[in-house]
Amino acid sequence: MRSRIVLILTVTLSLISQQIMSDANQVKALTEKLQASTVDDADKRETTNFGQRINNSDSLVAGDGGPALLEDFMLREKIMHFDHERIPERVVHARGVGAHGYFEPYKDWSHLTAAKFLQTPGKKTPVFVRFSTVLGSRGSPDTVRDVRGFATRFYTEEGLFDLVGNVIAPFFVQDAIKFPDLIHAAKPEPNTETPQAATAHETAYDFFAEFPQSLHTVFWVLSGRGIPTNFRQVEGFGVNTFRLINEQGQACFVKFHWKPRQGLCSLVWDEAQKIAGKDIDFHRKDLYRAIENGDYPEWEFGVQIIPEKDADNFDFDLTDPTKIVPESLVPVTKLGKMVLNRNVDNFFSETEQITFHPGHIVRGIGFSNDPLLQGRLFSYLDTQINRMNSANFMQIPINQPINPVHNNQRDGYMQQKIYKGEVSYYPNGLRKNAPELTDPENGGYIDYEEKVCGKKTRGKPKKFFDFYSQARLYYYSLSPVEQQQMIDGLRFEVGKSKTLDVRKRMIDIINHADNDLATRIAVAINVPPPAKIDSTESQAHCTTKGISMEEYPKPDHIKTKTVAILVAPGSDPSEVDAIYSYLKSEGAYPTIVGVKQGDNKKIDAEIAYIHTSSVLFDALFVPGGKEGIEAMKCDLQKFPYDEPQQFIIEAFRHCKPIGASGEASDFVRNAIAGKMVDDAGVITGASVDEIKDEFKKALIQQRFWSRYPLDKKEDYPHNDGAHTECTSI
Repeated sequence: MRSRIVLILTVTLSLISQQIMSDANQVKALTEKLQASTVDDADKRETTNFGQRINNSDSLVAGDGGPALLEDFMLREKIMHFDHERIPERVVHARGVGAHGYFEPYKDWSHLTAAKFLQTPGKKTPVFVRFSTVLGSRGSPDTVRDVRGFATRFYTEEGLFDLVGNVIAPFFVQDAIKFPDLIHAAKPEPNTETPQAATAHETAYDFFAEFPQSLHTVFWVLSGRGIPTNFRQVEGFGVNTFRLINEQGQACFVKFHWKPRQGLCSLVWDEAQKIAGKDIDFHRKDLYRAIENGDYPEWEFGVQIIPEKDADNFDFDLTDPTKIVPESLVPVTKLGKMVLNRNVDNFFSETEQITFHPGHIVRGIGFSNDPLLQGRLFSYLDTQINRMNSANFMQIPINQPINPVHNNQRDGYMQQKIYKGEVSYYPNGLRKNAPELTDPENGGYIDYEEKVCGKKTRGKPKKFFDFYSQARLYYYSLSPVEQQQMIDGLRFEVGKSKTLDVRKRMIDIINHADNDLATRIAVAINVPPPAKIDSTESQAHCTTKGISMEEYPKPDHIKTKTVAILVAPGSDPSEVDAIYSYLKSEGAYPTIVGVKQGDNKKIDAEIAYIHTSSVLFDALFVPGGKEGIEAMKCDLQKFPYDEPQQFIIEAFRHCKPIGASGEASDFVRNAIAGKMVDDAGVITGASVDEIKDEFKKALIQQRFWSRYPLDKKEDYPHNDGAHTECTSI
């Protein structure tokens, strides 16, 4: 008996060891591919691209002060290369940030899919993720209001799987043929090339007002989800409907989800605009810093599973990308987790040159008849060829799969491979039909056998024409503060349309979703309040789980939270050290802000007030010290713009945690006096030790929305009707 147990343990340990080696080999394979093309110029001598060592600090000229000579090959090569260093930016998703990491499944999901990367618990598959804004150019700010991309590449042992999604669940258009119209309307207006990276202009809302299928997504973008605090605290959505197919050929429909383990958080619009002016790289820097500090962001990868037999049981069409599957109807099944743990070595070579494509797919995953997805399968491949100027873009290191590539595709611009032999076709006898074809039964891709019948036509099924139910569902599922933020967003954006007719038409569209909502917006943008629509008023006020960001679970720690510690000459060094040390020990990122960098009367400031702003931090803390507080209140030479008080007022208005100890307590409360709707999240006390635990709780809370101003009913008539969670829609 004992020998059998020993044998079983030996075999088990051997299998575990083999799995660990397999995981390590996959990660190693990708690392080696990238390292093989990585160049380190440290301690090296400069050469031309053809290898000749040179001294090219000056051009070759004829005599002192004479003309430059055409024979100067060093000048010609250097200038020529510089002139061609830029490639076309992406038409959409031009501005992005990327990082490396890994994915590992929680259990064996082979009953759902034949995809091997989802079958071995703990098996690590390398990934690369690119977050992006959609409308802006490469030089636009990070914190604009936008949909934002969440594109993930899995480097699986069976090839690349690109899940090219967004941080917003639905999409604006049902059919890819309308995508060019959407982007033309939303991009800067062609006569002036303004505004940059914004939909708050005439042509965007002229289009939305004429195209009501976009309303659901407009609501998502105009809520807090359109202005996330950072990329670590966003959900990801596959947007389109896909299939999972197992080895037996059985399939189910799925919607892909990424659920952040860091929680969710959004900016307020005033804050987002100010950050765009203070630090256009705000989101990029946040991701780089967290990874560099070892605070690796994590997401759980999940699917909503819909058996094919149930696909027609919903009041919406499952292949309509402007709709979601409410989580109250179909919960998300979590398949595994993703960790981002390495920054890129070179932005251009990795983040800019990666070529995502929904058609990069592995066996066990398939497509649906979603008309937007079908168009994306053409568009992404086409646009990548345009950007990279060659059909060989998959040979760039960041684009290469970790498994070997064998086919009969040849030649073209910048071909990197040297193919042996005379055969480049199939079938062939000279090489016995190599490279051989692989049937699904032997590991080849599984094409799902779907029965298709019907007349060739242009148009959509009947269920596609309900444009308002899910827009209404989204609005009703938000908390009152989240609804107010969405209303404020719509007032800003629709109100930017100079033409009254555009504003009226947009209000008419919104009125089909909810009359109170339309009225609250109309009153603020000089549009007559619309009459109620009987058919709309009779609709059930349904809600669903998974929409409200306030309801999303928060982590129980304060890692990565950025806190500005405001000091002046005369602040209490012991209190400064106490709060700084406490926050550091809890994993937060405290920064001491002083009149100048360096010494501020025994306090070493990391940054000066002139270099930063309240909007760049998650929270503020003001330590005591009578002399320092007096300087903050009265010394105009040191604080010509009343910087400390402005920091406090702005943080308060943006609903952030504020802490103060000792003499700073009255200073903080006086700064916000008269501005208080509620003082929740303002933590004051005699010392840091007395209030540090409460301040930590406030940081975990993130925002105190009870401070956010809500519409008064006497100014904007509305009701607060009761809502019920949906059981069908």
